[in-house]
Amino acid sequence: MSLHTFLLAYRGIHMAGIVHRYRRRRYRQRVHAEHAKPLEQYTSEELYARFRIGRDDIKYIADLVRPTLQHQTKRSHALSVEEQCLIALRFYACGTFYQVIGDNMGVRKATVSNVVKAMSVALGSLINQFVSFPKDDQTAQTKHKFFQMGNMPSTIGAIDCTHVHIQAPCEREWEYVNRKGRHRINIQLVGNADLIITNCAVKWPGSVHDARILRERALYRELQSHRPNGIVLGDRAYPLLPWLMTPFPVSNTPEQARFNSSHCKTRCAIERLNGVQKRRFVCLNYLRVQPKVACNLILACIVLHNISTRRHVPLDDNFDGPEPDVEPEQPPMFLPNDGHTGHAIVRNYF
Repeated sequence: MSLHTFLLAYRGIHMAGIVHRYRRRRYRQRVHAEHAKPLEQYTSEELYARFRIGRDDIKYIADLVRPTLQHQTKRSHALSVEEQCLIALRFYACGTFYQVIGDNMGVRKATVSNVVKAMSVALGSLINQFVSFPKDDQTAQTKHKFFQMGNMPSTIGAIDCTHVHIQAPCEREWEYVNRKGRHRINIQLVGNADLIITNCAVKWPGSVHDARILRERALYRELQSHRPNGIVLGDRAYPLLPWLMTPFPVSNTPEQARFNSSHCKTRCAIERLNGVQKRRFVCLNYLRVQPKVACNLILACIVLHNISTRRHVPLDDNFDGPEPDVEPEQPPMFLPNDGHTGHAIVRNYF
């Protein structure tokens, strides 16, 4: 056999082997993990324990975000809106790692991350629908409920800041370090006697003082230019203004002592609100994300808090998460100033 004939024969055998292997190749069929069906398999009590919310409330939330999260087709076994809600609510409720949530819900870690981020943006876009300062026709009822708490007249809100612990940011890390030396986002909330959030500021690093956050808010400019028919209660970190009442630094008279006592009893509504929110949504005790994502998550929890409060969702008594990290009161940024409004309230009511 000549060399030329041998090479042709070898080439033919080699090509036949390739064709043979190609024909025998089989594509493995994609296997999709079975998604958990909590709405079907859990009782109402079990839903409250795992998601901090009930069956009807989950359906209500799903309908709110459906226009944003609804997939057009079921291609690649796309998650339904209800399944996306359950994944995100599970994260908000326990704040654990995405991998743990994925194992529990039957999805991948990356899927949990994408769903939580998308759900947070969708809920955050509803902030103006669920968070609003009392209007003129609502102030009378708001004042009455606050007065029942501590005999403080004309109160339409209580203001305070709370910190949310985050992981060290990649950029401008030092700005997020608070007085405890931890990386935090400083959130300012205004609430009413029913523990409903009526105004919020979610973007400031932990190093920013409470009074500065207030001064930069549109609410401050609005109340400064159009004085409300009532007062807001704040601690000593805030300035004393015609519409913002802070306690007397020192009680020099029995009337001032009674004012301070009433102020404390009434303003505790905002402290209770912060505690309830962090107890219901344990993720707010520590967010392992960058600040922008953290702010979206916080806004989502604020919307969910108001929804849960208005729909009278019970707070699970079997609480197994960490206790909220209480921030000490910020030192005053302003000199003590009794002001005419404070004296008038003391003179007329105490």
